[in-house]
Amino acid sequence: MQEYKHYPVMLNEAVDALNCSDGKLYIDATLGGGSYSELILKRISPSGQLISFDVDIDAINASREKLKDYKNLTIVNDSYTNIKKYLEKNNIKEINGGIVFDLGASTHQLTSDTRGFSFLKDSELDMRFNQSSKKSAIDVINGYPEDELVRIFSEYGEERFSKRIAKKIIETRKKAKIKTTKELVNIVFEATPRIKSKIHPATRIFQAVRIEVNDELNNIKNTLNDVLTLLSNGAILSVVTFHSLEDRIVKNIFKYYSKEWTGDALENEREKFRAMPEETEFHQPILQLITKKPIVASAQEVRVNPPSRSAKLRAAVRINKE
Repeated sequence: MQEYKHYPVMLNEAVDALNCSDGKLYIDATLGGGSYSELILKRISPSGQLISFDVDIDAINASREKLKDYKNLTIVNDSYTNIKKYLEKNNIKEINGGIVFDLGASTHQLTSDTRGFSFLKDSELDMRFNQSSKKSAIDVINGYPEDELVRIFSEYGEERFSKRIAKKIIETRKKAKIKTTKELVNIVFEATPRIKSKIHPATRIFQAVRIEVNDELNNIKNTLNDVLTLLSNGAILSVVTFHSLEDRIVKNIFKYYSKEWTGDALENEREKFRAMPEETEFHQPILQLITKKPIVASAQEVRVNPPSRSAKLRAAVRINKE
């Protein structure tokens, strides 16, 4: 099996934002290589508790070995979308410490020879975080109608040549099923004009397909709304995002819950960010922003780990819980 590699982005900044205290409960929503979890555990031992989630069994296996000496850790092989369900099942009423999210794909996933996330490696189109999921990139590329391909390329990849690429995919798959990352890359090259850019022409398409396969944006929005109901007063939410679509969701949810909304303004905002039950009316904020503007990776970190250049960290603390 390929060695599990992951380079945590803004590790100290993301965990510092949690203001960890011994004796409290914390959640690492995206275990990955275990670096966030390890730093949290060092700061909350001996009596603090950490529950770490990941849907990727490769991450689970690697981190379980890395963190085997910590007795106050529970590792859960499940999606962060099921955090609330897991806590309820285990009769855990509140998160009194905090929760950290490191969103997006891991270094291991992006560089894997077999997972299909990378346009630089030729492998079967897959892109599933959870390899037991039914829908993969092959299903999206070969099964979606042209207008749906255009939509996801435009919305999730912000790709200016979405129509050209979608049309070329349809033409190609009529002759033979598109099965590999190399085939998809070649289609993108054929469908788009040569433009001088530092970004590989297939970058946005691969991002869009990955987001669609894993329903990433809906999962982020729904889960952030879920965990807000679980945070006790003083508990902290720390979120690292890797592209503008993710960051916009976090920014808007933080904005919504950190302001006082009343009357028509409340209803208008509820339509955009609705996360709590409709009958709930918030006339006071339930979050206080820790980061008024997002924190970005240092120049030194970007030199060592170039993908960190697009990362943004936002954090907020739960307030006014009755």
